[in-house]
Amino acid sequence: MCTVCGCGDAKVEGHPHSHDHGHGHTHDHGHDHDHGHSHDHIHYGHGIAGVHVPGLSQSRIVQIEQDILGHNNDFAGRNRAWLESHGVFALNLVSSPGSGKTTLLCRTAEALKSRFPLAVIEGDQQTSFDADRIRATGIPALQVNTGKGCHLDAHMVESAIARLDIAEDSVLFIENVGNLVCPAAFDLGEAYKVAILSVTEGEDKPLKYPDMFHAASMMILNKIDLLPHTDFDVERCIAYARRVNPEIVVIQLSARTGEGFDEWLAWITEGRRRMAAHRKGQAGS
Repeated sequence: MCTVCGCGDAKVEGHPHSHDHGHGHTHDHGHDHDHGHSHDHIHYGHGIAGVHVPGLSQSRIVQIEQDILGHNNDFAGRNRAWLESHGVFALNLVSSPGSGKTTLLCRTAEALKSRFPLAVIEGDQQTSFDADRIRATGIPALQVNTGKGCHLDAHMVESAIARLDIAEDSVLFIENVGNLVCPAAFDLGEAYKVAILSVTEGEDKPLKYPDMFHAASMMILNKIDLLPHTDFDVERCIAYARRVNPEIVVIQLSARTGEGFDEWLAWITEGRRRMAAHRKGQAGS
């Protein structure tokens, strides 16, 4: 369980409330509130920590979270400073497993590798399958295996940057571990967090996992070639995403067919141009 990023958050339908009073145990009791409806579930997200860890009070969890995230943010700040000083436009790609992140990355690499330098940090719990696929496109990629860890952190990324030969004025893609909960809390030093959602997953994901879509600057709706074969409601999904993040940018595309890809490539190209211009401006000042 990841104490900090919410893996312990639980809502189980069909069971009574369980309230954590912050002293190591809970009291279960079913009841109806005067709201005109019955609350018939367990919800551990109402305490100040937003998560539940058996044996730890809410205040202790908050303290641990602050310590871990504070330490992570120190590394993230160093990463961001290095990336900006070298004109590297870094994107943190986040999603649930099976959304098509690696297919998206491979197609993106093939389309952009002749325009400017690219590099990839690939995060998975085990294996190097995805990094191998990316390296087959001719792009340098470093696999980071997190073991039981459910996300990349900024120290892992700092270590990967030190081992990758990342060119100035390039684009760095960080493919995070497939998880719509944990990576939301961890800044890696990236310029933008990009959430990838497949149309086969359901349009309610932005509301079910609001921290991720609130933290992301962009949502990519992938696999739109499959829309005729699903009942996915695109407009409803976008509305849900903008309910938790009114500023989120949305791009619809298919990593398999290439539909909608020009908009994605143009956004990356412009982001890289701005980052390179910022580096040159800083060097000249």
